[in-house]
Amino acid sequence: MAFFTRFSPVLVAVAALSAAPAAFAQSSPGYFMPPSQAPAHAPAHVPAPVPQAQAQVPAIPQLPALPKGAPPPVAVIGVLSVPEVMQKSTAAQGVQAVIRQRQEALAKEAQAARAKIQAEQAQIEADRSTLTDAQLETKEQALRDEVAATQTSFQERNQAIQNSGQAALGIIESELIAIIRQEAEARGMNLVLHREQVALNVDAFDITNAVVAQINKLLPSVPVPPSVVTPGMAVNPPDQSGDQGAGQ
Repeated sequence: MAFFTRFSPVLVAVAALSAAPAAFAQSSPGYFMPPSQAPAHAPAHVPAPVPQAQAQVPAIPQLPALPKGAPPPVAVIGVLSVPEVMQKSTAAQGVQAVIRQRQEALAKEAQAARAKIQAEQAQIEADRSTLTDAQLETKEQALRDEVAATQTSFQERNQAIQNSGQAALGIIESELIAIIRQEAEARGMNLVLHREQVALNVDAFDITNAVVAQINKLLPSVPVPPSVVTPGMAVNPPDQSGDQGAGQ
């Protein structure tokens, strides 16, 4: 489920940023003359272009030394796979099951709404020869309004389901942060890295299984709040991989 891959900033490693100085290439200025007007003989000497003055790089300032501070402690490192913890968390599995059930029920309603709209569209086509232009336009506009309202309704309801899943996920994330801190302190670790970002480590560094066991012990399940559409609720673009709303 997509929302289980979105972790809070506390759990996401910060990507390192790098910047490289831009290189500027100077092209030689020249001129173009159409072939029909080209001179019979090329000029004997073409003056070389005058080089442009390059920007001067400011000198690096010499700053006074700062007072000596305490050196950082010796790193005691641990590694952890957050995705694996979430996959093995019984609470996360329960949230995923509830959200899946709600989305499947919504998909069935969307399918019924689509069939209803298609039947209304077919009826308009069948009655087209008996309707005046004004009557036809009225019926078609009413159908367009119904399609728009139906799409908006299903998008909002789908967003409400996602929001309720995120709320439940937030409870798991908060507990997970506390458990990671607890496990690290118990092992004297002062630096825990994402296992997916470490090229090589030994099993003794890995606290993933210990965190899984602890979170399943302390938080075996979490309630998923009702999926309620609220006024002014932001709606993300619908997921194209699933049946999100009524078709046109």
